[in-house]
Amino acid sequence: MFGIFKHFLFFIRGVKTYALVGPSGTGKSFRAKLVAQKYGIELIIDDGLLIRGDQILAGRSAKKDPTYLGAVKTALFDDREHRDQVAKALQREKFRKILVIGTSERMVQKICERLQLPHPVKVIKIEEIATKAEIEKAVQSRKVEGKHVIPVPALEVKRSYPSIFYDSVRVFLRRSFGVGATLPKLYEKSVVRPEYAKRGRVAISEAALSQMVVHCVSEFDPNVRIMRLAIRNDTQGYRITIMLEVPFGTRLPSKVHALQEYIVDSIEKFTGILVAEVNIVIDRLTARPQKGQKWGQAIDGRVSSV
Repeated sequence: MFGIFKHFLFFIRGVKTYALVGPSGTGKSFRAKLVAQKYGIELIIDDGLLIRGDQILAGRSAKKDPTYLGAVKTALFDDREHRDQVAKALQREKFRKILVIGTSERMVQKICERLQLPHPVKVIKIEEIATKAEIEKAVQSRKVEGKHVIPVPALEVKRSYPSIFYDSVRVFLRRSFGVGATLPKLYEKSVVRPEYAKRGRVAISEAALSQMVVHCVSEFDPNVRIMRLAIRNDTQGYRITIMLEVPFGTRLPSKVHALQEYIVDSIEKFTGILVAEVNIVIDRLTARPQKGQKWGQAIDGRVSSV
């Protein structure tokens, strides 16, 4: 109830959320101030931090986490204490527009839900504000040198996170993208090397993810059986397709949607990875057993729900 009340307050105040999305390492944080300048945005949410201008107002930087999965959870405000700290800071601040940075629209939507912010009125993709060559250069810098950017001056980062500070860069913006000439402005950004980058990256294999899905389905309902399972990964996150055998008489709409939510919530909670979608196909229906029979006798006909 309190969360709905906070969301209503932002609505009454006329707060608008903007999203900047793109795969990791493509230069989103580097260009965040440019986006904020164009749309007159006062606040930025980036990697677990709430930023206004050159100051970190609240939050905890994902770059400080010792593991990659921990960093993802921090960026998603998975920890209640971290989430509440930033939510309270948002309540105190006077603002009309806020920019949320994420690797996908789903990630931004999840951050908005957890901080009780309105859903984005506009989504800006990194490809709209950076050339292919600029994106490739940023990706190369991330992969080879492990360099990340926090869109605040070096002094601010050194004070809060001295152990990960690497360098600073100044960007002189002569004009904003897509519009006419504007007053030139100098922005300073901090280059950091995250804790998890020093120790190497932790990834999850599709085989391990498949085992988690199988466990989730079994835990959700032992009478439901997986016939086939496919997992695909792209820039938006993991896409999972499951073909199931379910008992005849099952209330499919409610059952399927509840199972989808259970799988997504469980995987994101325990791994920190983003699940873009879970598609469920009811491949077979099994008849209810009569005396002396067991579950598993299929009946003709297929019903699919995605």
